Amino acid sequence: MTSPEDATAVVRLDLRAGAAALATTQAVRDRVAEQLGRAGLPEPDYPLFLVTDTPAGLTDHQLQYELLSGYRAVGETRILVLLVGSSPGSYAGGEEAYLPDRRLVRPTTLRASTTGLVWAGDLRSARTALDRREPDDPASLAVLVDLLSVPDVFVRVLENLRKLPDSIAAPGIRLLEQDLPTEVRDRAWRDALTRFAGEDTGAGDPVDIVPDSRLPEPLRALVTGRDSRGQGHRRPDGQANLAHRTCAESLDRADEDLVALRSFPGLLHPARRDALEADLHQAREDLDGFRALVERALQGGGGAAAPTAEATARLGALGLRVPTADRAGERVGEGLRELAGTLLGDGLALRSVAQHFTALAGRVEPVPGTALLHRLADHSEESVTRGSATEYAAPPRTPGAVLLMAGAAGLLGGLWQWPAVLAALVVPVLFVVVALLGANRLRTGRRAARWTTGPRVAAVAGAVAGAAVAYAADPPLWLGGTGLIVGLGLTAEAVRRLWRDAADSWAAGRGTTALRTALDGLDDLLAELVREHWAAEERLYCADAARSVAGMLRATAAAADAQAAPEPLAPAGTGGSGPYEDDDWLSAPSALETPESGAADGDADDGDWAAAYAWDNTPDRNGDHDAGRDDDRYGGDPAPYGVPSPAAYAAGPDDAPWESGEGDHAPRWLDREIGEGGPDLVATLAGDLRNTAMAAMAPYWGAVERGQAGALALARTEQRVRELLSAARHHLWHYGVLAPPPYPADHRARTTAAGLLGTDSLRVAELVGREADRGAVVQLSSPEQGALLSRDPGAALWIRFAPGTLQGEIEAAWRKSGSPVEEALWTSSGRYAGLIRLTPLRMGVVDTVLPRQSTGGSTRTDADRAEPSVHAEFREDDRW
Repeated sequence: MTSPEDATAVVRLDLRAGAAALATTQAVRDRVAEQLGRAGLPEPDYPLFLVTDTPAGLTDHQLQYELLSGYRAVGETRILVLLVGSSPGSYAGGEEAYLPDRRLVRPTTLRASTTGLVWAGDLRSARTALDRREPDDPASLAVLVDLLSVPDVFVRVLENLRKLPDSIAAPGIRLLEQDLPTEVRDRAWRDALTRFAGEDTGAGDPVDIVPDSRLPEPLRALVTGRDSRGQGHRRPDGQANLAHRTCAESLDRADEDLVALRSFPGLLHPARRDALEADLHQAREDLDGFRALVERALQGGGGAAAPTAEATARLGALGLRVPTADRAGERVGEGLRELAGTLLGDGLALRSVAQHFTALAGRVEPVPGTALLHRLADHSEESVTRGSATEYAAPPRTPGAVLLMAGAAGLLGGLWQWPAVLAALVVPVLFVVVALLGANRLRTGRRAARWTTGPRVAAVAGAVAGAAVAYAADPPLWLGGTGLIVGLGLTAEAVRRLWRDAADSWAAGRGTTALRTALDGLDDLLAELVREHWAAEERLYCADAARSVAGMLRATAAAADAQAAPEPLAPAGTGGSGPYEDDDWLSAPSALETPESGAADGDADDGDWAAAYAWDNTPDRNGDHDAGRDDDRYGGDPAPYGVPSPAAYAAGPDDAPWESGEGDHAPRWLDREIGEGGPDLVATLAGDLRNTAMAAMAPYWGAVERGQAGALALARTEQRVRELLSAARHHLWHYGVLAPPPYPADHRARTTAAGLLGTDSLRVAELVGREADRGAVVQLSSPEQGALLSRDPGAALWIRFAPGTLQGEIEAAWRKSGSPVEEALWTSSGRYAGLIRLTPLRMGVVDTVLPRQSTGGSTRTDADRAEPSVHAEFREDDRW
């Protein structure tokens, strides 16, 4: 049995006109391919054919029915025949004799279990008794055909027909159609496309990458994995480690010499300074050797392209250890797909997601060694010298404690009376002597070191203050002697601190700090080079794939922009196309519209099935639009419904008939509810487009995982994106806004009818939950046909159906009202809801004829022999 999930589309054929064109198997396949191609659908595995015909056409078109029944496909072929009009033995004109022995004749081809017939003798489209319309009113027939074209409804009707005698029934129907005006729907579609694509603000706009914690595991391993490497990048027995250790040991010895120089013996003896000078000179030479090794590593660490296995081997020869990738590059395609799904699921536009992928590529892409060469200048000999000179440009600032000790020492050493007051000069003289000795000890070439003058000034000022205090207080001699001893102690501590700071400043000027900084910087540069070589090939592949995905996303955004661009209206007088064709989809009317038709019936193309069901309800033709037609309306007119002109497709909202009295145009079994769009309309459509894009990109991720994400895979994906966007456009036109797209998000629930259409689902719940009595529906049967129907009220079968997206709302309304009903059919279409009653015919009404196959003569060609032909027929009582 064919399930609705197996059926993708219903192929619609009208055999009332142009049946002769379907006289060969190839012609039938071409017609099917034409319809499905317009909808952007592939060849079906389970073909569903909805055939519109007349009762007389059942025997006239036996060849066509045989070709449809034998349609070659993977699964079974199912056919639902919609018969319109009276049987050959009864006519609407009351003067014709009613022949009860000539009811409904069908060929045996249509007795198969996969075939069913629905006989609508009169579409009952008039809302008043005075409004007399034709039994096959085109406007009403278009809605009925559109309803039966919903795969869910098609399959359920066919299944119920199998439960009835002869698989034939007369329908009764009550229908509610909910949709948006063309202008509102088209504006929402374009806004959704624009939101989906995003703004094009420039190709190189920087963007912050998503946090590492939100990156999928395969990508996070490549982004953060290299940052955790770098420890132990030098082999213990390698050249790099030997050069680094030699330079570090020279600097360690220089640090030890500096400690010795900062003590009092360093101030008194020049040997310690000489030792420091020698160690610093050796450290400079060792640093030059390490710098040269780093330069060789950078030059051999990959060219302009990227690190390679050969570059990794050269680094190993220099004593550098590049960690293994540890399978970090696995599942890159899976990680990229998950990241794209996360970003799109967060509502980001395509171009914004593309920027994130570009930023990811720049972050994960390995940097070749040659790209790091310019950073050697930051650690060159000139840079070290320049840094040393900057640090030694001014003498160190004297701490306040030293100044306080110098002043106190001068004060305590000056507490003498005349003539002992000369002893007050001892402390200032000591500060002067130390300044001269220290500046000479730290001489650089012919230039003595600059020594701070603050302590000397403080000592002199303190001595003067001590002498003044002594002159006023007249202290005893023992107090002066004690003060001088304490002052000498303070002088010694101040001199020690001054010499220590001066030695540190001088050593910094000689390069001790700059050399250590340069060594660490060169080693960090070497570690970064090693980190860039970690998983280089995997990261390079990830970067290329991310850029490819970004390019594809931008191409998808461009395709969405092209879809959103308003299409020029076709000039008057040119040939129009069907509303399902890509060229005129946005400018075509909704199924709710009944645009004026300026095209003659004879101008329609029988192959254009969508245009064949287009409505033709101009005001001057509502009542008698078929008055001028030939009585033999099933033979000569190639398009019995009429096809709107291109100007009708371009009709604005003022031309929409529902704006001014929809009851005059819609059949009486059809109610329409027009919404103006809800607050969630654009956001929902944009989300549908994101899901469509992810579905279109699904094959591309496989190419990424196989390492085949090249131009061919990108071109194929772009083509698939364009096709699926067209399919999404067709889906919105054919199934309405409420129906989810073919690629829904599993985690995202569809919003309500109020959020999408601006309508209430309560009316749908009331209609579908209505009691199944004969007053609930309109029987689409003529009075003559009514005599052929079964009189058993329990023999009729009922179908309750509503959009699947409203299931939760409708069931909640039923529970709230306390009137649960039997299980309903939840359809994939979001436009129709209502009731269908299938009433069987009385026993003996249906006759079956067996076609006799002609054996053919010598004059028939091979192609003719391949097609069955009806040579003669005889009647078989169907009750047998």
